[in-house]
Amino acid sequence: MSRAVAFAAGVALDAAFGDPPTRWHPVGLLGAAVSRLQAHAPSARAARFDYGLAVAAGLPLAAASITALAREACARLPLGRVAFEACVLDAASALRTLLARAHEVEDALHLGDLDAARALCGMHLVSRDTRALSASEVAGATIESVAENLSDGVIAPWLAFALGGAPGAAAYRAVNTLDSRWGYRSEEFEALGGASARLDDALNLVPSRLTALALVAAAANDRDADAREALACWRADAPRTASPNAGHPMAAMAGALRVRLVKREAYELGAAYRDPAAADIGRAVRLARRAAMILGAGLLGALVATGAR
Repeated sequence: MSRAVAFAAGVALDAAFGDPPTRWHPVGLLGAAVSRLQAHAPSARAARFDYGLAVAAGLPLAAASITALAREACARLPLGRVAFEACVLDAASALRTLLARAHEVEDALHLGDLDAARALCGMHLVSRDTRALSASEVAGATIESVAENLSDGVIAPWLAFALGGAPGAAAYRAVNTLDSRWGYRSEEFEALGGASARLDDALNLVPSRLTALALVAAAANDRDADAREALACWRADAPRTASPNAGHPMAAMAGALRVRLVKREAYELGAAYRDPAAADIGRAVRLARRAAMILGAGLLGALVATGAR
């Protein structure tokens, strides 16, 4: 039952305050560790693969172990264990920050400042080069990021926490950070990041599909969205992305909003729909928030039911 309380408190903290400062953010600390590990990676392909495999196994284990030890130390204080776990969940998930970043891009587009919208989108939401994107493409990229990051930046850590507490959420974040830094299909990272990319794919298999399902459910309760189209587009277009997971929430979002989401020379989701505009970002944010509420309530109910047995 204490995990249910910690889950509710962690979600509430994230909703109220968002991410902690970057300097102290666990993802930032993990990123610094990954940079140091990358500096010591061997150059030979076979050795590079073995090194990447060892890091993919060792870094999540280290993150989980350190978190578990810290939790036990905090457990000596009144309500220390619950407070610690709530803070870890707050840091591991990023719903408020994600939606706020999306709104920043929307505001810049509404003001007609395309350069600022491009910069904000590229700085905070996507890894692609945004400097030549049209206003519609910036809006589409932002909507894609809201959908994809709802899965791997919110729902996945929530699910990891529900299953493994704070150590589970920390381990997931370590895997996800490794994938974001090394999971590129390039000569430099193909061998080094292959193991972490496959592990990240496996861990996001269930969250991505749960997120798509929640977006369909959220669309059913939104007069400005289309649940039938969300389901149809999800089923038809989810396999179109190179990632085995990202296409699921993105295709469901495209169908729900009836907008076409395109990444040049990569994929097109919802080809029959219109191009997105700035106002569609706000619609995506609203759907994402509702989907998170649906899944959050479901996970909390499961934790309460488990704790009551």
